[in-house]
Amino acid sequence: MPARHLVLPLGDAARNLATEEVLFRTLAPGHPGLFLLWRNEPAVIVGRHQCVADEVDLSAAGREGIPVIRRITGGGAVFHDAGTLCFSWIVNDAGMGSAFAPLLAQVARALADMGVPARLTGRNDLEAGGLKISGSAQFRSGGRLLVHGTLLVRTDLERMGRLLTPGAAKRRAHGVASVRGRVGNVADLWTPGSSMESLQAALLARCAPDAEPPDADLAPMAGLLAQRKYRSPDWNMDATTAATRTHAKRFPWGGVELRLTVRDGRLCHCRISGDFFSDDGVEALEQRLEGCPAEAGAVRRALDGVEWERIFLGCEAEAMRGFFISAVPGLA
Repeated sequence: MPARHLVLPLGDAARNLATEEVLFRTLAPGHPGLFLLWRNEPAVIVGRHQCVADEVDLSAAGREGIPVIRRITGGGAVFHDAGTLCFSWIVNDAGMGSAFAPLLAQVARALADMGVPARLTGRNDLEAGGLKISGSAQFRSGGRLLVHGTLLVRTDLERMGRLLTPGAAKRRAHGVASVRGRVGNVADLWTPGSSMESLQAALLARCAPDAEPPDADLAPMAGLLAQRKYRSPDWNMDATTAATRTHAKRFPWGGVELRLTVRDGRLCHCRISGDFFSDDGVEALEQRLEGCPAEAGAVRRALDGVEWERIFLGCEAEAMRGFFISAVPGLA
């Protein structure tokens, strides 16, 4: 049975992200799945494990009144405005592994209907005309799968370039000098006479033609979650702890940065950040290392039994183990 659709109104990013999460957490077993289309007022949305200060010009965001909000999926920071069309699949997890290719193929077909020859590139992007027009992220929990992404339709790309500040390693990996140099808008490529409304219609026709019945409980639940979580600095911002050692590497499946603070020969604080995807376990891995003697053998023992492939999706276990152990020399 195909997924059913919901179209959320243009509005507050915190409210829309909360609505998406409520739908994800409450999807019933046996439900055919949901396909959402939604748009936000201007906002920067950062990945679950990113260090905000590394990814966003917070001074510029403050001057322009742009909220910075953390989502529950991994991946990189993105800019949303009314010209950005967001899409989400919420389904019961059938153990399909990476879900990007089969689901994004449906988006690519809808774009082809609009005259845009899009193709999947890398782990989670759609490109057309040599430029990125869409990025996606995914997350699993409680037997459910969330895959969501953005389509740059008429997004203010100059504003995006001012607000997003990814590291040099990520820019080099994509062969560009800036965010602005890598991205493009669908509206510059589609068939003349097309519109946001016709694009939405094409996506619904390809992905989920039938509507989901309304749920009176959804709005109050989403409002409460938006207030308690998505508008909370505790969720959106990072705790400020000075690190005595920073160890970073860019892998084919994403970047990882390890910030360690050493006091009296022990790791007293550990923060793992990056644009990687993870199903679970990042916080537990941080806790394994906190309190550990700052010595390679002790760190090696602390890492026994870590489910690397679950924490860093797409990684090679031994490579990740080596990355964490190599952070230790010189700490003590």
